Amino acid sequence: MVKRFFTDLDRYYFHHGVHYELYDKMGAHVVEEDGVRGVHFVLWAPSARAVCIVSDGNGWTPWRDIMEKVDDCIWELFVPGMCEGVKYKYLIVRADGSEVMKADPYAYASELRPANASVVADLKKYEWGDKQWLDEKAKENFLEKPMAVYEVHLGSWKKDWDKWWEEDKFLDYRRLAHELCEYVKWMGYTHIEVMGICEYPFDGSWGYQVTGYFSPTARYGKPEDFMFFVDYMHKNGIGVILDWVPAHFPKDEFGLDWFDGTPLYEYADPLRAEYPQWGTKAFDLGKPEVSNFLIASAFFWVNVYHIDALRADAVAAMLYNSFGRSEWRPNKYGTDFNMESFEFFRHLNTVLRQRTSAFIIAEDSSIVSGITAPAKNDGLGFGLKWDMGWMNDTIRYYNEDPVFRRYKHHLMTGTFDYVFDENYILVLSHDEVVHGKGSMFNKMAGSHQDKFGALKTTYTMMMGHPGKKLLFMGQDFGQEAEWDYKDSLQWYLCDDPGHRDIMECYRKLLHLYTSRPVLYNDAGKKNVFEWINSGDYMRNLFSFIRRNPWNYNDALVFVINFAPVFRDPIEIGVPVSGDYVKIFSTYSDEEEYSLTAVKEECDGRPYRLVVKLRPYESLIFAVPYHESTEEEKEEERKTRRRIKKEHEDAISDNKHVPKIPAPGEVGASAEESPAAKKEGVKIAKAVRSRKSPVKKQ
Repeated sequence: MVKRFFTDLDRYYFHHGVHYELYDKMGAHVVEEDGVRGVHFVLWAPSARAVCIVSDGNGWTPWRDIMEKVDDCIWELFVPGMCEGVKYKYLIVRADGSEVMKADPYAYASELRPANASVVADLKKYEWGDKQWLDEKAKENFLEKPMAVYEVHLGSWKKDWDKWWEEDKFLDYRRLAHELCEYVKWMGYTHIEVMGICEYPFDGSWGYQVTGYFSPTARYGKPEDFMFFVDYMHKNGIGVILDWVPAHFPKDEFGLDWFDGTPLYEYADPLRAEYPQWGTKAFDLGKPEVSNFLIASAFFWVNVYHIDALRADAVAAMLYNSFGRSEWRPNKYGTDFNMESFEFFRHLNTVLRQRTSAFIIAEDSSIVSGITAPAKNDGLGFGLKWDMGWMNDTIRYYNEDPVFRRYKHHLMTGTFDYVFDENYILVLSHDEVVHGKGSMFNKMAGSHQDKFGALKTTYTMMMGHPGKKLLFMGQDFGQEAEWDYKDSLQWYLCDDPGHRDIMECYRKLLHLYTSRPVLYNDAGKKNVFEWINSGDYMRNLFSFIRRNPWNYNDALVFVINFAPVFRDPIEIGVPVSGDYVKIFSTYSDEEEYSLTAVKEECDGRPYRLVVKLRPYESLIFAVPYHESTEEEKEEERKTRRRIKKEHEDAISDNKHVPKIPAPGEVGASAEESPAAKKEGVKIAKAVRSRKSPVKKQ
């Protein structure tokens, strides 16, 4: 029997969608076979009539390096003498007899656009230095740790103006590592989120129309350069989140579209095959091999590049068959839910949390509940969910003239009604500062001078709100222009006193956030937030307490003025006696002082403070320390035990890991699995009860 690189066991796992290290076998790999060094290629193209490899190693000559079809769908070839750095493509004779040149879906590296060949790469040479970071992260519950994320587009964060001869003037991964790390550390961010760097052909897609699911873009360097980037961040205490696109892919001829002459990676059903608004193809997650392709991609970035978390783009598009479509196909239960996507996310999130210390963040605007609940509790198992409701409601409030904000007061208070339903991350992302939406600075109502104070107070309210934090680059110093992927940020604005003040204010907030557990440890959920006064709509005022779940020790009192006028005096109720020390003001000239609580009922609390607020001023006070009672100590122990158990449950659940049938048995499809069937019946009942708008075809 001929020894195969892609073994029977590999094939078995692949066809059942559970080959989590598939990236080690599919694609091009530098190996040594029988003492001869070369590159072994493996390709999945079941309907192809013939396949050969064309490369600069064979002069791009067709049918010199012909692949062998070793079963009904897998093609293999070992090319002796081929080495790292060789550019190649697959020449495929498709099902209809036509020929097409395709890039490798599993390529480790790619040519710089507009060229689009795959490049042979050896990813095992880089020597990592972040073991301490990885070991510490493996012991942590990320919900109990601070997460202040700096979202960055590498190509437009800063330009290299010394490269006057280059149109793009991109900084490379290694220079970005040093300069970006220096900035985020100084500011006080804990993580960076890198906008799409999985290889993509069109700059205007910002990296969200991917052709290389295993390849960091060549715009900023080679694979080992991106490894250096992640490694350097980790050695400096900065986590790295990577944007990841499991929903769709572009129609470029060299990519996944109609790969072997059939709808291989996309749905065959024309009502499910595309997302018309994006002009892209939808992954067919009903095929185990396609699901496995994406799951292996997620594991690849975590295992090979040490990525700490993935941010899954467009989750809502995957959950609804009707998303962006005027005509759509209902599932067998008569609803518009894509049951295969539900099963896909349960599977992926479960195994990723089991096998690694990484997790996935859902960019999700759906009304599906349980996005961050464990799969065994009928959730989807994500680590965090973008709080799109908070983002939309608060931006609507900021846009309103202060005179009329009294009529929009509920937008700021309503978000607290559901804040603990999921594990949320508050986001002011790139999506909010493009396409005519204006920068965060220009979203603020009022005069140019008003915008400075309003933005600082906006960020103070954000930092006090439960949930992790994310801010897009440039907004932390009040960039005035909308983001443009072709241009550098307006760094010169940092020389302006007003914009510098915004930067210093946000920097203080970040350092306050990361140093005060009551601001980031929402894992306890119960009692970590309390309103003091949520109804002062006539004066645009908000006051609340951030605390731990068992007592008021280390708690903080926030008093926030969203009006461009003085508020003097303001009486607020506080929970305990003593001196309340002011630790933060949005006014940079404010000196530290303390206020003594008066024994007098106010806002339903036993003590009262009297404060003065200037226009758009926010104040934060530290609550006086009091010795914990025995009851409070016991409550603390119970809460910590509960948090620990919830964390263990989230990473130990194996209910939704597919059971692999024995050889010869027929495996159930994702839609027919017991979990999916149960979910479908439950959803169908719920939808029918609210008069479903399902369009049957």
